[in-house]
Amino acid sequence: MPRVVPSQVAEFIDQLYPSAQTANQIHIHMGATGFLAGIVSFAKQIPPELITLTGQDLADYVLSIALIEDIRQVWLAAGAHWQLPNHRGTSPIALLRRALAKCPDEVPSPATAELFFVADVDLRDSIRRDISAANQDMVNAEWNGATVLAGAATEALLLWAVKSKSGSWTAAVQALLAAGTLPQKPKSDPEQWTLIELIEVACHLGLITPKTATQARLGKDFRNLIHPGRASRLGQVCDRATALSALAAVEHVVRDLTP
Repeated sequence: MPRVVPSQVAEFIDQLYPSAQTANQIHIHMGATGFLAGIVSFAKQIPPELITLTGQDLADYVLSIALIEDIRQVWLAAGAHWQLPNHRGTSPIALLRRALAKCPDEVPSPATAELFFVADVDLRDSIRRDISAANQDMVNAEWNGATVLAGAATEALLLWAVKSKSGSWTAAVQALLAAGTLPQKPKSDPEQWTLIELIEVACHLGLITPKTATQARLGKDFRNLIHPGRASRLGQVCDRATALSALAAVEHVVRDLTP
C-alpha cells in the first residue's frame, strides 16, 4: 500500500469540507458516515513518526478522531441525527485538519545517523532526511531516488566539512592542482564546486580517508543523473548497483566525519 502522509489526508478533508481550513463550525449530516469513515481510515494510515504533534495539538488530533468515530457509531446504531460535538468551540473536522497541517510529510527514520557534528540544525535535518529517503527508496527499488538522494547527501556533507576548514582548503587546492589531481582550478566559492572537487579536497585535508574517497568517486557521475539530458547523453541509468554505490559512499563519509 502506498505511504500516506499528513498533507494527503488534509487535502482529502479539503475536498470533502473546504471550509475546514478556516471555519470553526462545519455542519455535518447523518448521511456523511462514509465520508467520516474515509477520513478516519486515511488518518490512521499515517506512519506514527509523522505525527510530530505535542501538547494541545496532539490532544486535538487524538480527540478529534475519537469524536468522529463515536458520532458515526451513534448514527449507525441509533439512526438519530445527533450533531458532531465541538471541542473548544471548533468542529473536530476542522481541528483534525489544522493538526495535520502542522505535521511533516517526511522525517528521518530512527535508524538514520544523527549527524550531531553538524551544528546547523536545519542543515543537519535536511541531510538526514535525504539519507533516510535514499534508504527508503532503496528498499522500494526506486533506484533513481536512492542514487540521487544519497549523492546529494554526500555532496552536502563534504561541502560542510570543507567549509569548516576555511583556512586550509585554499592551500589544498593549490597542492592538488600542482599534483595534477585536479585538472583545473575550482571556483573561488566551495558552494560552486563539483562533487569530485569536494571529494579530492576533503581527502587531501584528511577529512575523509582514501578508501572513502575511492567509494565517493564511484558515485560522482551518478549524482548528475538527476538531469535527464545528461543521462541520455551518457547512456547511463540508475539501477541497484548505482544505488548501492551511492549509499555506501554517504555511509563512509558519515563514519569519517563523526568524531
